[in-house]
Amino acid sequence: MLPPILRDFPDSFETARLLIRSPMPGDGAELHAAVRESYRELEPWMPWVREHETVEDSEESVRRARVRFLERSDLRLHLFMKDTGTLVGSSGLHRIDWSVPRFEIGYWCRSSFTGQGYVTEAVRGITAFAFEYLGARRVEVRCDPRNERSHRVIRRCGFRLEGELRNAQVAPDGSLRDTLIFSLLPGEQETS
Repeated sequence: MLPPILRDFPDSFETARLLIRSPMPGDGAELHAAVRESYRELEPWMPWVREHETVEDSEESVRRARVRFLERSDLRLHLFMKDTGTLVGSSGLHRIDWSVPRFEIGYWCRSSFTGQGYVTEAVRGITAFAFEYLGARRVEVRCDPRNERSHRVIRRCGFRLEGELRNAQVAPDGSLRDTLIFSLLPGEQETS
């Protein structure tokens, strides 16, 4: 098997409205602005938002993500509007098992862009990228059962619910939370 670091694939691709690309040095200021704008919506689900107190924190996060992307150990992707270059949110392929290959999609959307279909568009594009360029045999999404917005995205993209892990994680508020597991296999993705 080819070592992950030797795998070549594009750093970016486009969907109808989005440029989806790996993090690049200099993305920190825009990322920081998006995270701060969206803090209230993200904080219940994503503990990492607390790590973006300053622009420098966000720039450090971007640069670390870029290194992991080049190592092929985690593939964070930033979502930009093609026409304006504005950061809409972030997604990516995480918890990678190259021996399968298997990937988990995570995603979040900047508050001022929610409800406009950008995350659904990104998840469909990233899933297609995983199957076409990375040879994925399985793509997963895991989320809290209470995160209804996330469920709607997953279902619109054709992912199937496989099960619920009870008391599987500690939520940002310290409580135990359940985790839903959805998956999609090659050939199951919608073409729309």
